[in-house]
Amino acid sequence: MPQRSPVGVVRPGGRTSRTRNAVLDAATTLIAEHGYGRLTIAAIAERSGVHGSTIRRRWHSVEAVVADILQAKSRTLPVPDTEDFGADLRALADAIAAFHADIANRNLIEGMVAAAVHDDLAAQVLRNSFLNWAEAASDIVRRAAARGDIPAGTRASDVIDALAAPFCYRIMVIRRPIDPALTAATARCVYWGTVNGAYLCDPATTSPEDGSEGGQEPRQAAIDRAQ
Repeated sequence: MPQRSPVGVVRPGGRTSRTRNAVLDAATTLIAEHGYGRLTIAAIAERSGVHGSTIRRRWHSVEAVVADILQAKSRTLPVPDTEDFGADLRALADAIAAFHADIANRNLIEGMVAAAVHDDLAAQVLRNSFLNWAEAASDIVRRAAARGDIPAGTRASDVIDALAAPFCYRIMVIRRPIDPALTAATARCVYWGTVNGAYLCDPATTSPEDGSEGGQEPRQAAIDRAQ
């Protein structure tokens, strides 16, 4: 006699997984077509074929649906581990460039940034998503420091911010495409800046656990507080 899956367990390929994929795909498409501001549970239900009550029961709000999308998207940005700091930075820069080259991803992020200006919930969803991704990506810096490739006391969050920022500026501010030259130059500049101590903390005020500076909130603490 077949045994039933425990309550709360999502079986890969099961009905719950298919429902989630349909809802997230529909919401992503709607944001690309009409922007975040016009995204509603009713619109997602119509596009996905999933009943609105099912969407409300699982996600409760549009913001929760978008948070789920952003979390899923962040998993497409793997954190490389080549045991070489320069190679890790270049691989991560390539992954960021590829992410923004996808029009659906770009429309999603641009839509959320625009909404965050006027919508506190949208701002919180966007901020938490980027903080969580940056915290995971910071492992590149922590591993490099542990190997002695970069100075001890390097602030990992600042390195990842410096790597990601030029791509956001290119796409969202001056609205020009990302090209290989930008990707290579960004990785190279952040590498040399890190190796030469540009992102060092003050040793007297550095926590050995998170590498945070005195007077500034540690990255994980910021995530916990924002959630």
